[in-house]
Amino acid sequence: MKNKIKQALLLTAICIIGFSNILQAQSVYKINDSKDIDMKLSGTSTLHKWTMDAKTFSGDADFKTGSAGQLTAVQSLTFSLAVANLKGSESGLNKNAYKALKANEYKDIDYKLLSATITPEKDNKYLIKARGNLTIAGVTKEVTMDVEGVVNENKTITCTGSEKLNMTDYAVKPPKFMLGAMTTGDAITLDFTLVYKKATI
Repeated sequence: MKNKIKQALLLTAICIIGFSNILQAQSVYKINDSKDIDMKLSGTSTLHKWTMDAKTFSGDADFKTGSAGQLTAVQSLTFSLAVANLKGSESGLNKNAYKALKANEYKDIDYKLLSATITPEKDNKYLIKARGNLTIAGVTKEVTMDVEGVVNENKTITCTGSEKLNMTDYAVKPPKFMLGAMTTGDAITLDFTLVYKKATI
């Protein structure tokens, strides 16, 4: 009986120590809502180029850093953008874009990292080869992006990237407006600058 109690106490102690180590090893970062953050969709049309910008979105990441502050791994990374936060200069395009993106049914554009490799560059910069799932209008596609990661002096981490997409790959019909006089092209570009700040646990 005493041996069983000792074994139970030992197992409990091991679990507590292991859990404490997990908490200490966590490096949870949240998107830092600031003027430096930006995300945009841009493309072409039969009349002119167009851009829809957003500066409000959410996300988190698990960055691993070394003793000298260098970025060593990206364990996880997500971001989520409400479609309604995308705004262009023409209200007609906005309205039809929301409709084409099925914003009433699928309110967000989401990204979730699957894996990443890191190549150090100079001046605290890193090339991150990011493979992840991008979900637009309820359709999820795997994409691989080259992302520039920068470890800033204030310990935040900035991720900047660009990805060319085709709307029809996500079952999105390129929107039209001005009574059909303007039709957008299928190809669009997603550009983003995200600042992740270490969260207080």
